Amino acid sequence: MAGPGVLFTVRGSHAGRQDRLLRGGPGRARSLRPDGRRPGPGRPALGRPRGRAPVLRRRPAGRRPASGAVSSLPPGTAPRPTGKIAQRIVPHDLRPEVLRDELVELGDLFRAYQKRAEPDLALLADLHDRKARAFLTWADVTDDVDLRLEARRAEQAAAAARSQHRHRTGGGSDADGPTVARLLSVPSQWQHARSVLAHVGDHSPLPGPEARLLTVMLTLRTAHTGSGNLVGQDVTALGLTDPEGLVEQLTGSGWLRIPGTVADLLASRPENPTPVTVPSLVPHEDDAGPFAFGKKLRPKLSGWAQRVVSDKKLRKAKAPAGARLLALTLATRTEADGRLGPGGEGVGLESLAAWCPVGPDALPHAVDLLIAADWLTDAALSGTGLTGRLAERVLPLTCPLR
Repeated sequence: MAGPGVLFTVRGSHAGRQDRLLRGGPGRARSLRPDGRRPGPGRPALGRPRGRAPVLRRRPAGRRPASGAVSSLPPGTAPRPTGKIAQRIVPHDLRPEVLRDELVELGDLFRAYQKRAEPDLALLADLHDRKARAFLTWADVTDDVDLRLEARRAEQAAAAARSQHRHRTGGGSDADGPTVARLLSVPSQWQHARSVLAHVGDHSPLPGPEARLLTVMLTLRTAHTGSGNLVGQDVTALGLTDPEGLVEQLTGSGWLRIPGTVADLLASRPENPTPVTVPSLVPHEDDAGPFAFGKKLRPKLSGWAQRVVSDKKLRKAKAPAGARLLALTLATRTEADGRLGPGGEGVGLESLAAWCPVGPDALPHAVDLLIAADWLTDAALSGTGLTGRLAERVLPLTCPLR
């Protein structure tokens, strides 16, 4: 008896022969051409056109370009030219637009630098610093780990270029100042902290330092989605004169929304927090919001601000909201060694008032409180500005200007 794999040869019609071959064994059936004949030597099986090989499409070697936040262009609007930086395509629809423009500009600047006849290490270090900040923001927007690693490499490249520049020009070494382990550890995070203070300075719903401090803390708590959780101690620990009245003013103005009463909010505890919403910070399809940092960085920025305003010595001195807001502002207006202002030349009163609206009569008292709390040293307040240095103990809380 023949087995299932035996081929019977039976004379008959073409259709009959094909039917028998199909029943004779699956292995043979798969080798048939469409016309029923077995392929001879050199003949392609399965009817593939002679002389044509299958086309394999592969992605070009190299890293894939990171995608940006999805945002559709308005009808009839032509796509913006696409830029390129570090072998990555900058998506034309990347949001926020200021980030996209920065990435495109940096790509052009790096290409221009490569064409220079002579190197400029100081300029190169600045470009790498900008690249690190931009790529970290890009990583926050897209949740792309590769972009975060690229930002870290740019920071290292900036430090190396700056060190070489100092060596060539006879400047000081990297060990001139103390090594500080900062709570916010990279320049891009320092810039994000300043961006929050600047935004609140331009959009504060109520006047005065108490309203400004509470607005800053609520903005940091709700920055990414426009909503967050709050407990009573978050408000009562800020040194406010009338916490309940101030929250009522914020809800009455429409800037803040809470589900219950202000008394319920102030009585809430960590195990049962109160959800709050800031409508102006809720993102929309055509507007990603005023901040470029992502959801992972937001709690870190909020925690940093909380550490500053709830400093143990400030609490022990019962510092009012104005002094705590001044401490928060000065933490973002220092050099790496703690000297106030760009180059350690101090902070102008007009610039200080933009972020810390403490009146001229109350400012000397706030400065004295910071001196007494070992927050500020060598301070001198004049008619034009404030000079001095932040104490070494608070350097981990600072966000250096450069």
